[in-house]
Amino acid sequence: MSFAIYHNFVINTSCKEVFHAISQPNHLDKWWTLKSSGTPKLGAVYNLNFTDKYDWYSIVSKFDTNTSIHFKMTKADADWNATTFGFDLETRNNQTLVRFSHVNWPYQNDHFKHSSFSWALLLKGLKDYVEEGIVVPFEKRS
Repeated sequence: MSFAIYHNFVINTSCKEVFHAISQPNHLDKWWTLKSSGTPKLGAVYNLNFTDKYDWYSIVSKFDTNTSIHFKMTKADADWNATTFGFDLETRNNQTLVRFSHVNWPYQNDHFKHSSFSWALLLKGLKDYVEEGIVVPFEKRS
């Protein structure tokens, strides 16, 4: 048995703008990572750095320009290593419906619950960044 986190929300802009914010390292660093690297294409390796202790890696496991990107974790902590997280985008009434998922969690433990809460906060940060250009300093992101 595995567990999953799901969040659906709307961002008031195009799928293209949202896709850039979730796939381009210079944008990821504005709402999620401290510093990241990678190229948005199938099979590409991304470095997702949060601190020296949390210097993680993933591979792009699903990719469709301006529509979908999913990352399979390859080097992270024990709970995250088996997981894949991703974004599926859909245009609705000149807005973007974001369907976020983070699947294959091995346990529904405290880390899973904390990550679910943290994703909600971070995804609100993504929305604020794309819609309003708001960048929350890394130290204040949860």
